[in-house]
Amino acid sequence: MSARRVAVAYSGGRDSTALLHATLLEAATQGVQVLALHVHHGLSPHADAWLAHCEAQCRRWARRGLPVAFVAHRLTLAPPAGDSVEAWARQARYAALRAMATTHGATVVLLAHHQRDQAETLLLQALRGAGTAGLSGMPRSVVRDGIEWARPWLDQPRAAIDAYVRKHRLKHIEDDSNADPRFARNRLRLQVWPALSAAFRQAEATLATAAMWAQEAHTALGELAQSDLVRVAGAEGLRVADWLSLSPARRSNALRAWLKQQEGVDATASLVTRLLDELPQRRSARWPTASAELRMYRGVLRCEAQDGDAVAPAREPTLSIRGTGVYELPGWSGALQVDAVPEMGVPLAWLAHLELRERSGGEQFQAGIGRPPRSLKKQFQDAGVPVWERTGPLVYSGGQLVFVPGLGLDARVVGLPGQPLVALRWVPF
Repeated sequence: MSARRVAVAYSGGRDSTALLHATLLEAATQGVQVLALHVHHGLSPHADAWLAHCEAQCRRWARRGLPVAFVAHRLTLAPPAGDSVEAWARQARYAALRAMATTHGATVVLLAHHQRDQAETLLLQALRGAGTAGLSGMPRSVVRDGIEWARPWLDQPRAAIDAYVRKHRLKHIEDDSNADPRFARNRLRLQVWPALSAAFRQAEATLATAAMWAQEAHTALGELAQSDLVRVAGAEGLRVADWLSLSPARRSNALRAWLKQQEGVDATASLVTRLLDELPQRRSARWPTASAELRMYRGVLRCEAQDGDAVAPAREPTLSIRGTGVYELPGWSGALQVDAVPEMGVPLAWLAHLELRERSGGEQFQAGIGRPPRSLKKQFQDAGVPVWERTGPLVYSGGQLVFVPGLGLDARVVGLPGQPLVALRWVPF
């Protein structure tokens, strides 16, 4: 052990009891302090008794000179109605373990998962239709949020853990929820695994090995995706034409990697399938995601963050500009930046009393001196302004269109050199 303080996730069950005991024996020879981290979920009527058992066990080991300190955390929230109790408990447990480890100065948390757990995870993920990420099972070691989560016994068979517990006569608790068939892992353990191991004696080891191969395949696919994304994506987004030049398998792989880069989580299978079907056929489109919106325009797919909880203020109907600077318009989710220019600007005097309007249809905009006024839709298309960037206010003065976000000043309001002239620029929040 290189760290001077490590933590063990200690539920009091057979596996975590064995791991904590083995860690303490090793730590005692190396001057390492061990934290026994216990999470009280509050889901079982026996939870208080389990906490008391774990605390008492650590106290006995400490009296024998083993370097253990017991730390517990009680969860005060319950899973929301309709949510998976398994998923909620897992997420809450890891959050509590991280908080305890961080508070007490441990950067490594040991988890007691073993070979049987890995084999079960692969089977469950396969039954859920998972790809290589799910079939990879649990990593031997991974760093998340500043904590290294390590599984030192991932190659150890369940029988070896049982033998260790018997050898050292370790007292442990039995969680009665492990017999509840409502939970998928319990159904697998109670109903499927006995028959599977009877028919295939090496099932535990071979399935765990398959998970290892899936981990390697997943890592290789990730490296391939990064190589492909260098060719097909950039700061502007995913270039669809370049992306379509990839083979179908690499196309799907690169798309999943790009989507994860944008939102930080794996995209749903339904979204990936839809994009694979629709991207080759669409020129302009939007696809909502859990926290953002995907937008394609002129062959580039972009991801735009959305703030679904924000309440938009009322849109400002008027504005008075009497000098340079930034004029914020919260109702329009942006600001007008006003800068002095020597030419090709609008006279500042025009801007003292402005009207701010939404598009209503039929507006005409003149893009340049000597050019004919045309509809805003045509002008936006010619300028390559996507639909979602056409949301700022149309700025009028005395009934004359002055400025359109994305297009600029109407040529009919451009003043002569020698006057105080300014340029307008729309800056979305």
